[in-house]
Amino acid sequence: MLHLGDYNYLEILRDLEHGLYLGSDDGDVLLPRKYVPAGVQPGDMISVFVYRDSEDRLIATTLEPKAKVDQFACLQVRDLTDFGAFMEWGLEKDLFVPYKNQHEPLHVGQWALVYVYLDENSDRLVGATKLAPYLNYDAMPPQEGDEVNILIGPEKALGYQVMVNNGFLGMLYRNEVFRKLEPGELTKGFVKKVREDNRLDVSLQKQGYDEVEQAAENILARLQAEGGQLPLSDKSAPEEIYRQLAMSKKTFKKAIGALYKRGDVQLFPDHLSLSQKD
Repeated sequence: MLHLGDYNYLEILRDLEHGLYLGSDDGDVLLPRKYVPAGVQPGDMISVFVYRDSEDRLIATTLEPKAKVDQFACLQVRDLTDFGAFMEWGLEKDLFVPYKNQHEPLHVGQWALVYVYLDENSDRLVGATKLAPYLNYDAMPPQEGDEVNILIGPEKALGYQVMVNNGFLGMLYRNEVFRKLEPGELTKGFVKKVREDNRLDVSLQKQGYDEVEQAAENILARLQAEGGQLPLSDKSAPEEIYRQLAMSKKTFKKAIGALYKRGDVQLFPDHLSLSQKD
């Protein structure tokens, strides 16, 4: 049975001028010539993503979409019609988001978190920006301090809307972001707070004592790798600290303070160095 909107491992049956025909229990599926990997031949098994083309025919591709069925993605609006929006998601055919599935009207160029699902009536893959029906309310949400997978969504007034562990909606606040983030970026993060509605406040850094201890160890390792000195101090710009060490200035200052008290480092107005111990 074919899994529409997902990867399928299928056998190559025939090699024709316009592409390969792949066998499945639901009939043959065309892999167009432009997607055929070099060196494959009839009898080989191949992994392909299967969906429907603009004429509703089953089609295979070796392109990788930004989301599979039953997953969330952050996508950009490519075009609008009288019926809805088309989102660019990495395939030749854009993902359709009907007006009835839109949380608010979309506009060309806008980024939005989108859930991809298989519409049972049309047997087509469609998207929805009304996310509430697809959030994971049944499962226990990650708890404060847990490391999680974060999908970066669109930028809002307070920060970045994010999807956590492909099931929980969250917020990454602007004042805790110290590097450039791209819509659709996947990164690791940590839960700061679990709200009553299972929505999460998240951070890119660990919180509290554990965060400072880890930051101190990272600074020591970097100092050792750089020959015992770093051109950073408590006067350095937050952006420069994050560029070099991937931590906030607040965490950096706490960490070098702890290292100084332990006698591991020496602090200077324009740099940081390892202590010379006997």
